[in-house]
Amino acid sequence: MIRAVLDANVLVSAVLSPAGIPGQILDEWRAERFALLVSAPILEEIARVLNYPRIARLHRWPPGKVQEFVAEFAYAAVLTPGEMTLNVIRSDPDDNRYLECAVEGDADYVVSGDQDLLELEEYQGIRVVSPKAFLEALRAHRQEGGSAPR
Repeated sequence: MIRAVLDANVLVSAVLSPAGIPGQILDEWRAERFALLVSAPILEEIARVLNYPRIARLHRWPPGKVQEFVAEFAYAAVLTPGEMTLNVIRSDPDDNRYLECAVEGDADYVVSGDQDLLELEEYQGIRVVSPKAFLEALRAHRQEGGSAPR
């Protein structure tokens, strides 16, 4: 099964636009078409961003819904140890949390809309792709009968 780390920007976009590509990726995960990898720092970032006042005004979730959403990932995703420290992305060190999670969890993909991450294209054999490219890869993988993505 494909293993992937989703950047918080992808998950927030999925919340704000469920019919969009990030929303479709979330649907694919819920249908168990790939394994989602997360770490405690990623879960914290998702919660923090969804609670930003400007984001909260857009999703208009009732109190507690953000916590439920994050708890879904903590429960159903693969939680990595969060012990690794990398210094690959120097312009935005917080982006390293996605690479750390990917390496610790033996991911196939990091999915992000963040240019600092996308510029890498690959890190230690892990492809760094846009949400659109990842959704296409998932669909191609399914059409090929689930063969290895690497």
